[in-house]
Amino acid sequence: MIRRFIRYYKPHIKMFSADMCCAFMLALCSLLLPNVTRTMINDYIPNGRIRHLFIAAGILLCAYVLKWFLNYFIQYYGHVVGVRMQGQMRREMFQKIETLPFSFYDNNKTGALMSRMINDLFDVSELAYHGPEDIFVSAVLLIGSFVGMAMMDIWLTLIIFAFIPFMLWFSAKKRVKMSRAFKRSREEVAEVNATLENSISGVRVSKAFCNIDTETEKFDRNNISFMDSRKEAYKVMAEFHAGNTLIIDALYVVVLLAGGLFTYYGRINAGDFVAYLLYVSVFLDPIRRIIGFIEQYQNAMSGFSRFLEIMDTEPEADDPDAVAIEKVRGEISFEDISFSYGDDKTVLSHITMQVAPGCKLALVGPSGGGKTTLCHLLPRFYEVGEGRIKVDGVDIRKITRESLRKSIGIVQQDVFLFTGSIYDNILCGRTDATKEEVIEAAKMANIHEFITALPEGYDTYIGERGVKLSGGQKQRISIARVFLKNPPILILDEATSALDNITEAAVQQSLESLCHGRTTLVVAHRLSTVRNADEIVVLTDDGIAERGSHAELMEKDGIYAGLYNTQFETN
Repeated sequence: MIRRFIRYYKPHIKMFSADMCCAFMLALCSLLLPNVTRTMINDYIPNGRIRHLFIAAGILLCAYVLKWFLNYFIQYYGHVVGVRMQGQMRREMFQKIETLPFSFYDNNKTGALMSRMINDLFDVSELAYHGPEDIFVSAVLLIGSFVGMAMMDIWLTLIIFAFIPFMLWFSAKKRVKMSRAFKRSREEVAEVNATLENSISGVRVSKAFCNIDTETEKFDRNNISFMDSRKEAYKVMAEFHAGNTLIIDALYVVVLLAGGLFTYYGRINAGDFVAYLLYVSVFLDPIRRIIGFIEQYQNAMSGFSRFLEIMDTEPEADDPDAVAIEKVRGEISFEDISFSYGDDKTVLSHITMQVAPGCKLALVGPSGGGKTTLCHLLPRFYEVGEGRIKVDGVDIRKITRESLRKSIGIVQQDVFLFTGSIYDNILCGRTDATKEEVIEAAKMANIHEFITALPEGYDTYIGERGVKLSGGQKQRISIARVFLKNPPILILDEATSALDNITEAAVQQSLESLCHGRTTLVVAHRLSTVRNADEIVVLTDDGIAERGSHAELMEKDGIYAGLYNTQFETN
């Protein structure tokens, strides 16, 4: 894991090297103070060398000005390195998430993924900046202070440095507990984010059903779990810091006692003792850095491990011999298809059917029969369990996903619009389209007149998920997307079931235009919308129960006729 973390420094090696050079010079400046102080007390002051005293003071002042510049450079550019590394990781994570299959999103919450991308990577960037600097500076200061102290008295120095193994042992002992505590804390943060994202997205439903108290209770449960996890983490941190502080305080007592005795017995003079105390301060600075680094390392590495969990997830991948498909005619073959979502229940079992180019096939039947699942298998949102699907006689597993999906347009019941303008949402159907092509697509979807009547026209901001638009308006924008994409194969998944009759009639007219000349799969519960389909297939839990035209199935007087008559009588 460390090796994978280090590789993110490579693009920023120049700035990182400059930061380390400044850190090295900063450490040397810190080591300068005890030596100059020792000389001033032992030589310049008792011998009345006032000129040299001022020179030494000037040297110290220059050193402190240099330290100011070095600290500024390190604080700014060091953090810039961390931010750039964080941005690089976030970009890679976003790109990876975009390549993951639908099954990944079935098992992961949006808020939890956002927590990994934002919260976790922020702590990783802090380690990226502070970690190497703290280790490097600590090593320089420890070595430098050891040499300086040993030159004055090796035995007193060995007594002080004997505390280091004990401190390392104590820190290592607490490290495991800190790792577990930080990991649990991150998991709880992710749950809080997921609950919050879900509740905010559904706030209109909560208000409509007066479920605010219920949503608050759900949030409180996750919030309390998060607080408990943080309390556990802070308890371990308190043990860690309190224990190390006790060791450092004990070290001060030992220095004062041993140094006082050494001075009393004449092993060192007063100037050396003062210098020694300053060296001890220098010595304790890297100790504090190392203690802080251990805490930061555990916090950041728990976040980096969660980042790697995403990065190591298997993405959607094309077969090595897959090729891009061009000039698709739209012939579709489902050959002995079976599929399940990973549990014991089989959603589709041995489905076989053909769809000729330009034909319209309707999938109807009770909920849970696998109609939508079958449509999701065609663009390879999920992989077929058994059997195979062919487009123009080619197994879709031998076709690149990008070219396959470019050949398929989808209009769903639950339309998703991105936050932004109407123009941007239509343009996502084909991002290289011209403005004239976008407008033409809107006209074909019967939405152009509505858009131009708005004060800002195509630049109208539609709110999050198109909240400022009606269901019919959102649906026609999604239809305009597909017109702009102009695919040879079309999937209509309950495209009008959520609309009222008047709006449905308007949208249905747009859909009829959209379907013209395209191979179309229609999933519908409103059977009145599929009477003109070339073939209707009735899917149930047991597979294909009936198939034929509307007239043939009505004459058969089976499941389809029963469903149709029921809807007709109800209407």
